[in-house]
Amino acid sequence: MTDLAALSLAEAAAAVRTGAATALALLEACRANRDRANPKLNATIWHDDAGAEAAARAADAAVAAKAPLGKLHGVPLAHKDMYYQAGRPCTCGSLIRKDFVPAVTATAIERLHAAGATVWGGLNMAEFAQNPTGHNRHYGDCHNPWSLAYIPGGSSSGSGASVAARFNYAALGSDTGGSIRLPASACGVTGIKPTQTRVSRYGAMPLSFSHDNVGPLARTARDCALLLGVIAGHDPKDPTSADLPVPDYEAALTGDLRGVRIGLAETYFLDGADPPVVAAAEQALRVLAGRGAIVSRIRLPLMDAVAAYGGVVSRVEASAIHAQWLRERPGDYATHLSGRLYPGLAIPATYYIESLSRRGPVLRAFAREVFANVDLIASPTIRTMLPSLAETDIDHGPPGTETRFMAVSANTRPFNYLGLPAISIPCGFDPDGLPIGLQLAARPFAEARLLAAADAYQRDTDWHTRLPPVLAP
Repeated sequence: MTDLAALSLAEAAAAVRTGAATALALLEACRANRDRANPKLNATIWHDDAGAEAAARAADAAVAAKAPLGKLHGVPLAHKDMYYQAGRPCTCGSLIRKDFVPAVTATAIERLHAAGATVWGGLNMAEFAQNPTGHNRHYGDCHNPWSLAYIPGGSSSGSGASVAARFNYAALGSDTGGSIRLPASACGVTGIKPTQTRVSRYGAMPLSFSHDNVGPLARTARDCALLLGVIAGHDPKDPTSADLPVPDYEAALTGDLRGVRIGLAETYFLDGADPPVVAAAEQALRVLAGRGAIVSRIRLPLMDAVAAYGGVVSRVEASAIHAQWLRERPGDYATHLSGRLYPGLAIPATYYIESLSRRGPVLRAFAREVFANVDLIASPTIRTMLPSLAETDIDHGPPGTETRFMAVSANTRPFNYLGLPAISIPCGFDPDGLPIGLQLAARPFAEARLLAAADAYQRDTDWHTRLPPVLAP
C-alpha cells in the first residue's frame, strides 16, 4: 500500500472522502515521519498530539455518519507558529511571545477548519518572521531536509522542511520579503505568495503592513491551488482584503500553456547568479516552452527604485510594530534582529512617505513596460547555490556574512513592494545536491495563471516528487 504520508494534499483529502484512508491513519503516517525526521530538522515548536488524535477520530466519525464533508476533511496540518488560534500557543518564534496564547483565530486558519482540516502543531520559524535562512536562537535553528548543514530558507523554515520531509501535507507560511518562496525553493516544495490583498491577514502576526502576505506551501501546484481556493477572499475582519470573486484555481490547471508569454528577467535577477542555478532555470523554461509557452529574455525597469523604496517601507513598518518591545525588552531579541529593527526608528518620515507614495506609480510603470510584452516573469527564486547555516549566521559569522545572508532573498523582495503574486517551484538540484527553485511572477490577481504554469511544469518533471535524504533509513 502507498505510504499515506507520501500522498499529496489533494490525494490525502480524496482518500478520506472516499473512504480509502481514515483521518487517523493519515495522522499516524505523518507522525511516524515526524518522529523519524524532526529530531534532525527541528522543524516544529509545539505539538498537540492528543488534540490531533481527537480531531481525527471526530473526522472519521463524520465520514461514517455520511455527514457533509469539506474539501480538506480530516487532513492533519501544521502551520508557521505566527497564526493565532484561540486557546493554543503562538510563539512567533520569539522569546517575547513564548507564553502568548491568543483569544482569537486567524481567518486563514478558520477557513481551513471550515474545509475540514485539523491542526496538530506549530512550526519553527525565524524570530518574528525576520530572516531568510532558518536561524532561531530561541528555539534552535531549523535544518534543510536535503542536507542538515544548509539553510532551509526562511522565515517559514518549518513549513518548508516539514512538507519536504513528508510529515505535513501542507502549511501556511507568510511572505514579507520571500518567506514562502524561499523555504519552498530551499526545501524542494511549491509555495505561492498571492497578490497582497488576495488573502486575509487577520490573526497573523504582522511584520510590515505594506508587504505582508498569507499563502501556502505544499508538495504540488495543484495542492497550492486547492489551499488558495479555500483561504482566499474578502474578510470583513481585514478591511485591506480584496473584495473580488475567488476564481476556481483548480479548474485552471489544464496543462495547456499555448500562447502564454514568459520572460526570463535578465535585469537585477541574474546579477551574481551562480551558473548551475541559471542553467536549471533556463532548462525549466524549455520545459514550459514544450507545453506551448512563448519564452523570451526581458529587461525590467525601475529595479533600483523598487529595491530602495521596498527596503525603507519594510524597515520602518517593522520598527513601528516592535517599538514598544524594543523599549521594554531589548535584550530578548536576537542580535541580528535588533540590528535590523533599531535603524528603522531613525529613517525620516519623509523617506517612508515618499517610498509609500511612489509604490503606485512605480507599479503602473512596471506593469506598462513589462506586462505589455509578457504574461509571466521568470527568474531563479534564490540566485545563488544554497548557503550553509554557518555561512549565513550573521550573529556569529565574520564580516561579510551579512552580504551572503541578504543575497538569499534578493530575488524575492521586489515582488513584495510591487504587491505582485509569485510562485516558487522546484526545478532541479545544484552540485551540492540542494534544491533549486524557479520563480514565476504575474500581474495582480493572476494567481490562476501562475498555478497553471507551475502545474504544467510539474506534469512533465518529477523534481517535486523526490524524497529528501533525511527520510532515508
